[in-house]
Amino acid sequence: MMNLKLKVIASFVDQKDTVIDIGCDHAYLAIYLKKNNLAFDVYASDIHVNALNRAKKNIKEANLKITTYLSDGFKNINNEHIDTAVIAGMGADTILNIIKNVPLHIKKIIISSNNHHALLRKALYHRKFYIKKEEVIYEKGKYYVIMLVTRNAIKENFLSLKYGKSKNKEYFLYLKKKEYDVLKKIPKRKIFKRIKHKKNLFDLNLVIKRI
Repeated sequence: MMNLKLKVIASFVDQKDTVIDIGCDHAYLAIYLKKNNLAFDVYASDIHVNALNRAKKNIKEANLKITTYLSDGFKNINNEHIDTAVIAGMGADTILNIIKNVPLHIKKIIISSNNHHALLRKALYHRKFYIKKEEVIYEKGKYYVIMLVTRNAIKENFLSLKYGKSKNKEYFLYLKKKEYDVLKKIPKRKIFKRIKHKKNLFDLNLVIKRI
């Protein structure tokens, strides 16, 4: 049920937090938080009826009381007690669309996007959401980036927005190898495209040196 990714997400939750898992799917995270008293209170929501029914079934089988919502992001959730949201397992565009409607009483968001992490970081920053902490984990042949986001202003630079704040050296070496592999396939006549990837390699070397 609980994989490493969900356990790391759970580690970003404080006991005083009242949490909602947006896009809860099977509600494994909500159940884990509630069962282990890792949060003050826990809620779960999903946009899909079938997913929410699975979540309700799992919650019932766990003999727990967790309120659920059928909602597109925050649209049908009117609960000012909730101060922490988890938005994980979606693409960056979907996450940013959900965050457009985030209520003011949500002070902390735990995000794990499936793609476009640099785009997501920059968009969050421009919307005055700031990444306090980032962890990258490797599970089942894939890297997952998990961000702890708050409304407390943090000054960023181009490297932190581009590559984040993780200290996972293996992850950055993996990104570096990907850049090398792409660069090798680009014909020499495509100068500007090659310059872009060489710049990425230069930036990744800076990041790796700082770890």
